[in-house]
Amino acid sequence: MVSSRTMHPDELPLDEALVRRMVAARFPHWAGLPVESLGTVGTSNAMYRLGAELVVRIPRIPGAVEDIEKECVWLRRLAPELPVAVPVPLAQAGPVDGCPWPWSVLRWLDGVNPVVGQVAEPALLAADLADFVTALRRVDPDGGPASYRSESLADRDGAVRTAIAALAGAGGAGPVDAEAVDAGAVTAVWEHAVRTPEHPGPPVWIHADLQPGNLLVDGRGRLSAVIDFGCVGLGDPAVDLIAAWYVLPAAVRPAFRQAVAADEATWARGRGWALSVALLELAYYRESNPRMAGIARHVLGEVLAEHGFPAGHGADPDTPDTPDTPDTPDTPDTPDPADSPDPTGQPGQPGQASPAGSRHS
Repeated sequence: MVSSRTMHPDELPLDEALVRRMVAARFPHWAGLPVESLGTVGTSNAMYRLGAELVVRIPRIPGAVEDIEKECVWLRRLAPELPVAVPVPLAQAGPVDGCPWPWSVLRWLDGVNPVVGQVAEPALLAADLADFVTALRRVDPDGGPASYRSESLADRDGAVRTAIAALAGAGGAGPVDAEAVDAGAVTAVWEHAVRTPEHPGPPVWIHADLQPGNLLVDGRGRLSAVIDFGCVGLGDPAVDLIAAWYVLPAAVRPAFRQAVAADEATWARGRGWALSVALLELAYYRESNPRMAGIARHVLGEVLAEHGFPAGHGADPDTPDTPDTPDTPDTPDTPDPADSPDPTGQPGQPGQASPAGSRHS
């Protein structure tokens, strides 16, 4: 019996035996299929492979319960408009003994997660991500729900500053060990983002969690699927630009930016979103999920480097930054992806990995 590692104080206890009982109770025609836990790569929803072609998706925490119904309703509408596969639910079930919440069964999607710092075909992946982002934006917003990340950067200011203080050490006065975050550097970048003008137009459809664990690539390095739509909804188009820092190396960010037609303010907000999500994830998962923490630290380093100083170095908040000039691959702050280790210390996950999104960021 394999049980999912606990990451949250309010997490639902799940294991393979329970999932087998759940499937047998609600979907007896699938009861004979083997069940295999996909471990802790999902933070808000647990995923269990069901046979060779299916996967069971179960909320881990109360905050993710609404994802099941939202995905069942909206992925059917969104899927035909998108250029890559998405996990349209095949079946939805209500509470059963041992699971008080709704859950769903999806089709397994083949592919592997891109490895942070070692993207095989960065230019192709940048183009594919841009195609996905722009296609999603074009979907008619009529009746769409607000995204989980539909607030402004200013609304996140208190939570971000709390995370900076916690990660910097006691009192937030500065790094106290090798793992600490440089409060001065990070605060300078964050304050620049918060001063950026807000999105002037109506909200558009956004995935809102384009992280490595929510992307699948094929053997050619092309984007083959986007998964985990728990945060999907209407919001600022800048939110989906987090992929530029979460997934892509610096050398291809200008091409991605051009393809998504991001002006200076939108790009700056996107960088602010990447920074804020990474800070909150690192503060929450630094002990319970090393993979998530490693990716978050990578993002912080990429964002800081783009502002002219590497992660871990001090910075005067008044130091001028250069938000529109990402480092080239030849600079010390942006090593060649082929030479860069995966900051998570793990290889890309095969198949439809459990989502890496979080209700704590």
